[in-house]
Amino acid sequence: MSEVRHAIITGTGHAVPSRLVTNDELSATLGEDIHAFVEGTLGIHQRYWCAADESTASLATAAARRALAMSGRSTADVDLLIVATDTPEFVSPPTASVVHGQLGTVNAGTFDLNAGCAGFATALDTAWKFIRADERYRCIVVIGAYAMSKFLDVRDKKTVTIFADGAGAAVVEAAKRPGVLASELFADGTLCEGLGVFAGGTRTPVTQAVLDDGYRNHVRFVQKYPASVNEEGWPRIVRSVLGRIGKRESDVDHWMWTQVNRSTIATVMDTLDQPMEKAHTIMGKWGYTGSACLPMALDDANAKGLLRDGDLIVLTGSGAGLAMGCVVMTWRGGR
Repeated sequence: MSEVRHAIITGTGHAVPSRLVTNDELSATLGEDIHAFVEGTLGIHQRYWCAADESTASLATAAARRALAMSGRSTADVDLLIVATDTPEFVSPPTASVVHGQLGTVNAGTFDLNAGCAGFATALDTAWKFIRADERYRCIVVIGAYAMSKFLDVRDKKTVTIFADGAGAAVVEAAKRPGVLASELFADGTLCEGLGVFAGGTRTPVTQAVLDDGYRNHVRFVQKYPASVNEEGWPRIVRSVLGRIGKRESDVDHWMWTQVNRSTIATVMDTLDQPMEKAHTIMGKWGYTGSACLPMALDDANAKGLLRDGDLIVLTGSGAGLAMGCVVMTWRGGR
């Protein structure tokens, strides 16, 4: 029997757009002070939004270039490119095709993956399994990218205060040492119409009437998600994944969660009886970047030298769909 092929991350990168948007600016726009809830509960102090000439693909390309530079790989080394996003460049063709052309990954196949804000965890899980299953795949670039500002209604306090733009990327390579150890996906389609941009697809094409109404062509919270979705769902999924590899919560060195609400993260860490210091957060400076927030948090921790060879990392993402994904991995400092 051939030996098991493992997958490790050898490079990370992120990108944010040019426009900084502060809570002071949004307070002025909305005509009310948003600081108490947005900073105190969500933990968001500022965010970045795309300029007119910036988009999901341009952010994804920039993040991927930085991840490849860190890994020491060239674009010609890439066998597969996966872009996880629910704010695509176009309805068709795939955003991954646009990024493929911008990067020049001439030897790579490519596809989009849409699992909402669980996109990066799902794409990382996919990349790991490509490497395990097929020896032709040795170097895969996985990108989470988000440009939700393009779909914001600046008068809607529920959304304009939270959503931000950014991209994060990881170079995933075949290795002899274990990296990704286990994963799990979860979904609840009964909540599929709770949050989203509901115009522009085949059910509700964009028409003049849709534009005049101005509701379904912008991102909206239509149905309030129960707090239990994350507060109970995150501990449940991580315990399941850790249990399959014989690990406990206390074995984890770094917890990285969907970065939409710092208070929820604190509640979950308390449920897991883990110190908040182990939960790396980035929403304070970058806002909520959807499918990009996990790879951005990973790159931020990596750039700060917080990740050591052999550290156990849990990445958990959840969002619209409802979709949830969890990946447990051992950090490797080299191939």
